[in-house]
Amino acid sequence: MSKTEILGGLKKSVIDGDPEVTKKYAKEAMTAKISAYEAIMKGMSAGMKVVGDKFENKEYYISDLIMAGEAMKAGLEVLQPLMKAEKALSVGKIVIGVVEGDVHDIGKNLVVAMLRGAGFEVHDLGIDVTADKFVKKAKEVKPDIVAASAYTSTSMPHLRNILTELKKSGLKDTVAYLIGGAPTTEDWAISIGADGWAGDALEAVKVASELVKKQR
Repeated sequence: MSKTEILGGLKKSVIDGDPEVTKKYAKEAMTAKISAYEAIMKGMSAGMKVVGDKFENKEYYISDLIMAGEAMKAGLEVLQPLMKAEKALSVGKIVIGVVEGDVHDIGKNLVVAMLRGAGFEVHDLGIDVTADKFVKKAKEVKPDIVAASAYTSTSMPHLRNILTELKKSGLKDTVAYLIGGAPTTEDWAISIGADGWAGDALEAVKVASELVKKQR
Protein backbone atom coordinates (compact mmCIF):
# COMPACT_ATOMS: atom_id res chain seq x y z
CA MET A 1 0.00 0.00 0.00
CA SER A 2 1.41 3.41 -0.97
CA LYS A 3 1.89 6.36 1.36
CA THR A 4 -0.84 8.27 -0.52
CA GLU A 5 -3.28 5.40 -0.02
CA ILE A 6 -2.47 5.11 3.68
CA LEU A 7 -2.80 8.83 4.40
CA GLY A 8 -5.99 8.95 2.34
CA GLY A 9 -7.34 5.97 4.26
CA LEU A 10 -6.58 7.62 7.60
CA LYS A 11 -8.31 10.81 6.49
CA LYS A 12 -11.43 9.05 5.18
CA SER A 13 -11.76 6.75 8.19
CA VAL A 14 -11.83 9.76 10.54
CA ILE A 15 -14.39 11.51 8.31
CA ASP A 16 -16.47 8.31 8.41
CA GLY A 17 -15.99 7.99 12.18
CA ASP A 18 -14.71 4.41 11.89
CA PRO A 19 -12.21 3.50 14.68
CA GLU A 20 -11.44 0.01 13.37
CA VAL A 21 -10.53 1.23 9.89
CA THR A 22 -8.47 4.08 11.36
CA LYS A 23 -6.59 1.57 13.50
CA LYS A 24 -5.95 -0.58 10.42
CA TYR A 25 -4.47 2.32 8.44
CA ALA A 26 -2.43 3.48 11.46
CA LYS A 27 -0.82 0.02 11.56
CA GLU A 28 -0.17 0.27 7.82
CA ALA A 29 1.50 3.66 8.45
CA MET A 30 3.84 2.09 11.01
CA THR A 31 4.67 -0.80 8.65
CA ALA A 32 5.39 1.67 5.85
CA LYS A 33 7.60 3.70 8.24
CA ILE A 34 5.52 6.86 7.78
CA SER A 35 6.30 9.25 10.63
CA ALA A 36 3.67 9.64 13.33
CA TYR A 37 3.62 13.37 12.69
CA GLU A 38 2.82 12.89 9.00
CA ALA A 39 0.23 10.18 9.68
CA ILE A 40 -1.50 12.42 12.20
CA MET A 41 -1.29 15.77 10.42
CA LYS A 42 -1.74 14.68 6.78
CA GLY A 43 -4.04 11.78 7.59
CA MET A 44 -6.20 11.98 10.71
CA SER A 45 -6.02 15.72 11.36
CA ALA A 46 -6.82 16.42 7.71
CA GLY A 47 -9.88 14.25 8.15
CA MET A 48 -10.86 16.03 11.35
CA LYS A 49 -10.63 19.36 9.55
CA VAL A 50 -13.20 18.10 7.03
CA VAL A 51 -15.38 16.93 9.93
CA GLY A 52 -15.06 20.36 11.55
CA ASP A 53 -16.05 22.12 8.34
CA LYS A 54 -19.05 19.82 7.93
CA PHE A 55 -20.07 20.48 11.54
CA GLU A 56 -19.84 24.24 11.07
CA ASN A 57 -21.89 23.93 7.87
CA LYS A 58 -24.49 21.88 9.76
CA GLU A 59 -23.84 18.80 7.60
CA TYR A 60 -22.55 16.91 10.65
CA TYR A 61 -23.91 16.76 14.21
CA ILE A 62 -22.28 16.43 17.61
CA SER A 63 -22.62 12.63 17.34
CA ASP A 64 -20.50 12.76 14.15
CA LEU A 65 -17.86 14.81 15.98
CA ILE A 66 -17.77 12.27 18.78
CA MET A 67 -17.38 9.34 16.37
CA ALA A 68 -14.61 11.16 14.49
CA GLY A 69 -12.91 11.78 17.84
CA GLU A 70 -13.16 8.08 18.68
CA ALA A 71 -11.65 7.18 15.32
CA MET A 72 -8.77 9.57 15.90
CA LYS A 73 -8.25 8.19 19.40
CA ALA A 74 -8.00 4.65 18.00
CA GLY A 75 -5.37 5.71 15.49
CA LEU A 76 -3.37 7.61 18.09
CA GLU A 77 -3.25 4.58 20.37
CA VAL A 78 -1.57 2.58 17.58
CA LEU A 79 0.86 5.40 16.79
CA GLN A 80 1.73 6.05 20.46
CA PRO A 81 5.14 4.27 20.33
CA LEU A 82 6.19 6.39 17.34
CA MET A 83 4.85 9.56 18.94
CA LYS A 84 7.05 9.02 22.01
CA ALA A 85 10.11 8.54 19.79
CA GLU A 86 9.48 11.67 17.72
CA LYS A 87 10.32 14.56 20.03
CA ALA A 88 9.36 17.14 17.40
CA LEU A 89 5.77 15.91 17.32
CA SER A 90 4.52 17.95 20.26
CA VAL A 91 3.44 21.48 19.43
CA GLY A 92 2.61 22.14 23.06
CA LYS A 93 1.98 20.43 26.37
CA ILE A 94 -1.42 20.48 28.10
CA VAL A 95 -2.77 19.23 31.42
CA ILE A 96 -6.54 18.79 31.17
CA GLY A 97 -9.40 17.55 33.32
CA VAL A 98 -13.01 17.95 34.43
CA VAL A 99 -13.40 19.89 37.68
CA GLU A 100 -14.12 18.51 41.12
CA GLY A 101 -17.66 17.21 41.58
CA ASP A 102 -18.28 16.85 37.84
CA VAL A 103 -18.30 13.48 36.06
CA HIS A 104 -19.32 14.57 32.53
CA ASP A 105 -16.47 13.60 30.23
CA ILE A 106 -17.82 13.21 26.67
CA GLY A 107 -16.90 16.77 25.72
CA LYS A 108 -13.54 16.58 27.45
CA ASN A 109 -12.70 13.31 25.72
CA LEU A 110 -13.44 14.84 22.34
CA VAL A 111 -11.23 17.84 23.13
CA VAL A 112 -8.42 15.49 24.22
CA ALA A 113 -8.66 13.47 21.01
CA MET A 114 -8.60 16.58 18.84
CA LEU A 115 -5.72 18.18 20.74
CA ARG A 116 -3.65 15.01 20.39
CA GLY A 117 -4.56 14.84 16.73
CA ALA A 118 -3.30 18.40 16.32
CA GLY A 119 0.08 17.39 17.76
CA PHE A 120 -0.29 18.39 21.42
CA GLU A 121 1.13 16.31 24.26
CA VAL A 122 -1.93 15.89 26.47
CA HIS A 123 -1.96 14.76 30.10
CA ASP A 124 -5.58 13.80 30.81
CA LEU A 125 -6.49 13.81 34.52
CA GLY A 126 -10.01 12.53 33.87
CA ILE A 127 -13.11 13.56 35.82
CA ASP A 128 -13.78 14.94 39.32
CA VAL A 129 -10.31 16.52 39.54
CA THR A 130 -9.52 18.74 42.52
CA ALA A 131 -7.60 22.00 42.13
CA ASP A 132 -4.60 20.62 43.99
CA LYS A 133 -4.39 17.68 41.54
CA PHE A 134 -4.26 20.13 38.63
CA VAL A 135 -1.45 22.01 40.39
CA LYS A 136 0.44 18.83 41.30
CA LYS A 137 0.37 17.56 37.71
CA ALA A 138 1.36 20.97 36.34
CA LYS A 139 4.37 21.06 38.65
CA GLU A 140 5.32 17.57 37.49
CA VAL A 141 5.07 17.95 33.70
CA LYS A 142 5.53 21.74 33.30
CA PRO A 143 2.83 22.29 30.64
CA ASP A 144 2.22 25.29 28.43
CA ILE A 145 -1.49 25.16 29.29
CA VAL A 146 -3.74 23.93 32.08
CA ALA A 147 -7.23 23.31 30.71
CA ALA A 148 -10.32 22.63 32.82
CA SER A 149 -13.98 22.08 32.03
CA ALA A 150 -17.23 22.22 33.98
CA TYR A 151 -20.52 20.93 32.59
CA THR A 152 -22.90 22.03 35.35
CA SER A 153 -23.48 25.46 36.85
CA THR A 154 -22.88 24.06 40.34
CA SER A 155 -19.35 22.93 39.41
CA MET A 156 -18.40 26.20 37.67
CA PRO A 157 -16.92 27.84 40.81
CA HIS A 158 -14.20 25.18 40.82
CA LEU A 159 -12.84 26.70 37.61
CA ARG A 160 -12.08 29.85 39.58
CA ASN A 161 -10.57 27.78 42.42
CA ILE A 162 -8.11 26.12 40.03
CA LEU A 163 -6.90 29.51 38.81
CA THR A 164 -6.50 30.68 42.41
CA GLU A 165 -4.36 27.65 43.24
CA LEU A 166 -2.25 28.09 40.11
CA LYS A 167 -1.52 31.66 41.20
CA LYS A 168 -0.72 30.60 44.78
CA SER A 169 1.74 27.99 43.52
CA GLY A 170 3.50 30.51 41.27
CA LEU A 171 2.70 28.45 38.17
CA LYS A 172 0.46 31.07 36.62
CA ASP A 173 3.50 33.08 35.54
CA THR A 174 4.50 30.35 33.08
CA VAL A 175 1.25 28.48 32.39
CA ALA A 176 -1.80 29.66 30.42
CA TYR A 177 -5.26 28.76 31.77
CA LEU A 178 -7.95 27.60 29.33
CA ILE A 179 -11.52 26.78 30.34
CA GLY A 180 -14.70 25.49 28.74
CA GLY A 181 -17.92 23.61 29.33
CA ALA A 182 -21.64 24.02 28.66
CA PRO A 183 -22.50 26.64 31.32
CA THR A 184 -19.40 28.78 30.72
CA THR A 185 -19.09 31.79 28.42
CA GLU A 186 -16.22 33.84 27.07
CA ASP A 187 -17.31 36.83 29.17
CA TRP A 188 -17.32 34.73 32.32
CA ALA A 189 -13.87 33.33 31.47
CA ILE A 190 -12.54 36.88 31.10
CA SER A 191 -14.18 37.93 34.36
CA ILE A 192 -12.34 35.29 36.40
CA GLY A 193 -9.01 35.98 34.68
CA ALA A 194 -8.69 32.90 32.45
CA ASP A 195 -6.40 33.25 29.43
CA GLY A 196 -8.76 31.54 27.03
CA TRP A 197 -12.20 30.01 26.55
CA ALA A 198 -13.47 27.46 24.07
CA GLY A 199 -17.08 26.67 23.28
CA ASP A 200 -16.34 23.36 21.56
CA ALA A 201 -13.54 20.96 20.67
CA LEU A 202 -12.69 22.69 17.40
CA GLU A 203 -12.30 26.04 19.10
CA ALA A 204 -10.26 24.43 21.90
CA VAL A 205 -7.58 23.42 19.39
CA LYS A 206 -7.51 26.91 17.84
CA VAL A 207 -7.34 28.71 21.18
CA ALA A 208 -4.73 26.29 22.59
CA SER A 209 -2.53 26.84 19.51
CA GLU A 210 -2.79 30.62 19.93
CA LEU A 211 -1.98 30.42 23.66
CA VAL A 212 1.13 28.31 23.01
CA LYS A 213 2.36 30.84 20.42
CA LYS A 214 1.95 33.62 22.99
CA GLN A 215 3.74 31.56 25.64
CA ARG A 216 6.74 31.06 23.35
